[in-house]
Amino acid sequence: MRLAFVLAGLPLALGLGASAVQAQQAPQLANPAGIFSCVDANGRTITSDRPIPDCLDREQRELNSSGTTRRRVEPNYTAKEQAERDERARQAQIAASRQIEERRRERALLMRYPNDTVHERDRKEAIGQIDAVIQSARKRQGELADERKKLDAELEFYRNDVNKAPPSLRRQVEESNQSLAVQTRFIGEQEDEKKRVNARFDEERVRLKQLWAPEVTKK
Repeated sequence: MRLAFVLAGLPLALGLGASAVQAQQAPQLANPAGIFSCVDANGRTITSDRPIPDCLDREQRELNSSGTTRRRVEPNYTAKEQAERDERARQAQIAASRQIEERRRERALLMRYPNDTVHERDRKEAIGQIDAVIQSARKRQGELADERKKLDAELEFYRNDVNKAPPSLRRQVEESNQSLAVQTRFIGEQEDEKKRVNARFDEERVRLKQLWAPEVTKK
């Protein structure tokens, strides 16, 4: 009798065990898969339980059951499109780096020249140094010109035929010509440098006027 009772209760026990297992698995089965959503080329909003073929060329969003974005699915790009994206990203990075460097130079410039008085003082000092070099070069140019006058006076004796002048005198004349040419070229180069320095200070002053402005400085 007892054995029969046990055997009779066995199906009930197995049924209860299976129900317990199903109850444990129920939360897992109730967790829904993500929903994919996108706007296709025609402006239609499409949703699906898997990646949407019509939107492979554009971004798709995978949504949670609450409707919030779980992740973003990037488009499938061709090799050419990916190369173009990479190049745009590279150019954007270069532009950002240039902007950072420009800001760094502006801060350094503002620290060096906190106001117009300091900037103009440095301009005058820089131009003054060049003017001193030019003055010295012109003095030397005058000395060479005086020496050349003496040589020309000696050449007067051979004005009818300069080839009859002594080799030493002709050599001195040639050296004088070269020295005068070098000095003249050097003075011209210094004058050009003076223009470049003034242009640099002018350019700096334009930028500094913006940096000196109260609304910019406060930033």
